[in-house]
Amino acid sequence: MIAIRAAIAGFLLGAGLAAAPAPSAAGLAGREEDAARRATLQALDGAWSSPAPEPWYGAWGKREFTFQNGQWTLRFTFALDPEMTRPVFIFRTGGPYSVGARSAAAPAAFETVFFEDSKHLTLMTEDARLATAMGLAPCGLSVGVEADISERGCARWKPVKDCREDHDLLGMDASGGLLFGVRPRDNDMCTADRRPTQLLTPVVRR
Repeated sequence: MIAIRAAIAGFLLGAGLAAAPAPSAAGLAGREEDAARRATLQALDGAWSSPAPEPWYGAWGKREFTFQNGQWTLRFTFALDPEMTRPVFIFRTGGPYSVGARSAAAPAAFETVFFEDSKHLTLMTEDARLATAMGLAPCGLSVGVEADISERGCARWKPVKDCREDHDLLGMDASGGLLFGVRPRDNDMCTADRRPTQLLTPVVRR
């Protein structure tokens, strides 16, 4: 019997199939915790928003998210003042999302792909020079009227066919706030290599 066991072990080692060492208890616990956190994030249900207007590349922004049945939506308002009385545009998008592995760069969050099945933009300023400077003038927008830019894109928003995936981060803090990644200035997170490595302040549950 000993010889048979030795032969089997020798075969497995020779074929490169020897069993891997059993994972440590800490390793198993870590994987179980990650799986539980991913499941929680994948099953989000509710609404979260910026607790106050946020500094956003020289101006101000407000993020409003909803999650339900594996779907997400974002409504982002960009304004020139912290009181949000001088809005420039409102961007709206949404679709399914998929939570992946924990981020090595930002361990409090998980690598997540947010699919954007549609993209909508509302011009909120009547300042033509400002609209032109931000690349919004050629998009055929009317002030206060939401436009579907899914097919043609606008300014730094690419058409859905060219950029349906937004490679972001998603986490939850101890108080139930949601964590997302710091977006690059060009707004391009269409591929995994463009995923953020730092986190924004959390949006809070409404």
